Amino acid sequence: MEDALFPHIEMTALDWLADAAIALAAFAFGCLQLYLAVNLLIPDEAMRRFLGIEALVPTANAIAAVAVTTLPLVLRRRLPWPCLVFVLAAWAFGQTASQDISLSIVGPLVALFTVAYCRTRPEAIAATCLAALFVLIVPTAMRPSYLVQLTLIQNLALLAAAALAGQALQLNRAYAAEAEQRALAAERNRETEAQRRVEEERVRIAREVHDITAHSLSAVSIQAAVAERLVKTDPAAAEAAIHEVRATAKDALGEMRAMVGVLRSGNDGPETAPTAGSDRLGDLLAYLEGAGIQATLDDSRYQRGQVPVFIDVALFGIAREACTNIVRHARATRASITLACQQAAGQQQAVLVVQDNGSAPKQLKIETSGHGLKGMEERVRLLHGTLQTGIGKDGGFVVKATVPLESAASSAPSAEPAPQEV
Repeated sequence: MEDALFPHIEMTALDWLADAAIALAAFAFGCLQLYLAVNLLIPDEAMRRFLGIEALVPTANAIAAVAVTTLPLVLRRRLPWPCLVFVLAAWAFGQTASQDISLSIVGPLVALFTVAYCRTRPEAIAATCLAALFVLIVPTAMRPSYLVQLTLIQNLALLAAAALAGQALQLNRAYAAEAEQRALAAERNRETEAQRRVEEERVRIAREVHDITAHSLSAVSIQAAVAERLVKTDPAAAEAAIHEVRATAKDALGEMRAMVGVLRSGNDGPETAPTAGSDRLGDLLAYLEGAGIQATLDDSRYQRGQVPVFIDVALFGIAREACTNIVRHARATRASITLACQQAAGQQQAVLVVQDNGSAPKQLKIETSGHGLKGMEERVRLLHGTLQTGIGKDGGFVVKATVPLESAASSAPSAEPAPQEV
């Protein structure tokens, strides 16, 4: 624990110079008070005689006494307690030794202020009591007069003011330091929040890349297999399949380019626009039919103009993931996509249903632990909707996403961050 009498304080050359200047200023003030205090306080000579006071010229001993009570202030911050005790003792001794001259109390005041400013509140109280004790003892050794009593009251008031000023400045310094710490903590919180948002964006991009690659590569693989099978027996059909492969790959490259544009630009320009919406559901039908699956689309009850864009994009992403799962896992021959807006429980909702007649149990087992269903669930959850998956009436697999339009639209900013896991 730091010693109360000899605390370790690092002092720079500028600190020492400042304390030396304060000590010299206190010495000059004390000398000036020796010459002027009595004459200015009681200018009338008859009154001074009545009070028993003589206007004496300060001697060299008096000036030396002022020096002893002020020059040690050079050490006031390095040794606050020893400095206070020394100047108090020197002031009391000099005052009692020169009863006809009133020594300035400026040295003890500065020393007391330093203790109150640099040390704890209990130490400040103890230092004030000690200084007051010295001030009270001195008049008992002096020739009694009205001026002595007046000086006593004045000195006690000055000691209290010095101690309070030191404590007030210490509180102000502590408040400033606390405010700085709060500012630093807020800055660290902002950095943490920025890192969190970067991580969320990274996960969102990973999910989008998964959606793009899973859908597009599945289509490319299927069409390439068709072309390979028909290249000798039906060159025209093989050429058509290769053309489809090229178109699908081109679309996928365009979407990936838009994704990279998001990373490069960091703005809200055209490159950050959603890759696709429900207006491209026809591409999903072509994708399913290209895989040999008879597909139907019913969006006659869907009011695209009244659905927020981010909801429309999310619904298309869910439909695309569901269709990718059908092609990859369901072994289905038929599939249907239904997209509609409906009123339920006094609330407008967008409902997407994707179902097939494939081998639902195997599909459910595979996808429950994969990326697809988790990605769908996160999309719907962020839109305050619900996702239902399970076995349909014809034994196939059903994906049903229901998104409330009002609540999702009111929380559009919060719907943008990505899920924590994909």
